[in-house]
Amino acid sequence: MTQKIFADLHNHTTASDGDFTPDQMVEQAKALGIKAIGITDHDTLEGLKNAVAAGKKYNIEVICGVEVSIRFKRSYFTGTLHLLCYFPVGRLLDNQFIKGFQNILARGRGEKLVRARVDKINKFFGPEGKTALLKRNLELEDIAALSDNATRRHFAIALKECFGITDADTVNSIIGNDSPAYLPSGIKLEAVIDFIRENKIVAVLAHPAAGSFPGKGHYKEVLPPLEIVQRILPEFIEAGIHGLEVYYPGHTKEHQVLMASWAKKYHLLKTGGSDCHDETERPIGVKGISESEFKLFKEALE
Repeated sequence: MTQKIFADLHNHTTASDGDFTPDQMVEQAKALGIKAIGITDHDTLEGLKNAVAAGKKYNIEVICGVEVSIRFKRSYFTGTLHLLCYFPVGRLLDNQFIKGFQNILARGRGEKLVRARVDKINKFFGPEGKTALLKRNLELEDIAALSDNATRRHFAIALKECFGITDADTVNSIIGNDSPAYLPSGIKLEAVIDFIRENKIVAVLAHPAAGSFPGKGHYKEVLPPLEIVQRILPEFIEAGIHGLEVYYPGHTKEHQVLMASWAKKYHLLKTGGSDCHDETERPIGVKGISESEFKLFKEALE
């Protein structure tokens, strides 16, 4: 299912946990010959205006979006799944829309969550913890110094820079889904779905099979396996999502075929993106959709 990438619809900038500014991200997309790029920072709209301005500068179409963390607490799964929420660029001028969306997104992140995560990590892994892996207690400032919109990636960076912990298995034992210190970010699906419907936002379930990627994967440690996603999927379908992220670096070819079959079964758009965060481990231009697929996406967006 290899196709020419016309649009890369899933990317992160310095507005959340990416290494590139919105301008740099758009410039890279232009250099790769990509015609449209989605900017989908985690739970924030802050980078979008700069990205759109960069799109005009480099003559490339910028698709406005945000990756919303949806929190679940079930007997069979405690964690988050992600919704990529896209909207027309004109909505950036609608202050009521922007303020309303930001207020909803703010419920899922922020200092309160970071502080709670820090406390639980210290409880289990600090010098006095049950499994003492940290030479000192993790401090709120260790995370706050990296971002006002902290994600798992920022915690991993802090463990590396402040504590010298670079081994992936050790990092995952501290901040992964199976860690006793794990606390999911995000909001409940019902907290955002009415806003999505009322504002005609195109909602896409992100990387649904990434939790079952064989081998090492950047989301494998924090996303549930495919069978859990399949169990929860009917809730997203009932909520009225519009698409599935079929093309993704953490999806095998078999996963892509399966996701495409799900999209066909539920009459959903097929989308895709690189989930770019940096230059080497998660670069831009790795995955995306074709021109014909992008045309269908734009028809739904407008």
